[in-house]
Amino acid sequence: MAEPVRLSIFPLGGAILFPGLQLPLHIFEPRYRALVGSALAKDRRIAMIQPQAANEDAPLFEIGCVGRIGEVEALDDGRYNIVLEGESRFRVLRELEVTTPFRQVEGELIADPEVESLSAVERAGFEQEAREFADRHGYAVDWDAVSHLDDQSLINGVCQIAPFDAAAKQALLEAPNIAARCELLVQLMQFFGHSDPDEGRVTLQ
Repeated sequence: MAEPVRLSIFPLGGAILFPGLQLPLHIFEPRYRALVGSALAKDRRIAMIQPQAANEDAPLFEIGCVGRIGEVEALDDGRYNIVLEGESRFRVLRELEVTTPFRQVEGELIADPEVESLSAVERAGFEQEAREFADRHGYAVDWDAVSHLDDQSLINGVCQIAPFDAAAKQALLEAPNIAARCELLVQLMQFFGHSDPDEGRVTLQ
């Protein structure tokens, strides 16, 4: 079992980050400007996690992802534009009592395999479903570029940008491996593809 680590968190509903991917963020709230300032002064790491409700001190989901601040633009009024680079998923062990304006947790880093792959059948099935989903909803996709992506970049990338609600995105983040994540993505695309597009995001709630 990994040693627990202290993590400063950014609870943001509907936003997930995966290891190896990037997440651009515009930081404007004072507490999160303080969070970014603190991270820049230390190890440049921020832990992204979804809250279970919209209120300020809502309980957190169990799984999130630690990101390292790569690109950063400090604006004159104290706001930031940053790009987080996903490093490792983590599991919340407990929330800490702190005096900082931002929340902190004790967490356990999850050691995901560096390289995971799908079977040829899984990959082909996913790409077929993704094409049908894109066609139904009018998304323009460079399928030639998609065909050159490795399995992890493809599946995790779609998870991160897909138009699903917070519960669905959380389920994708918590999937134990790339094959399980791919299977769940296909199920979500099938479900969303047959729903009324005027209803907005697909929901698992």
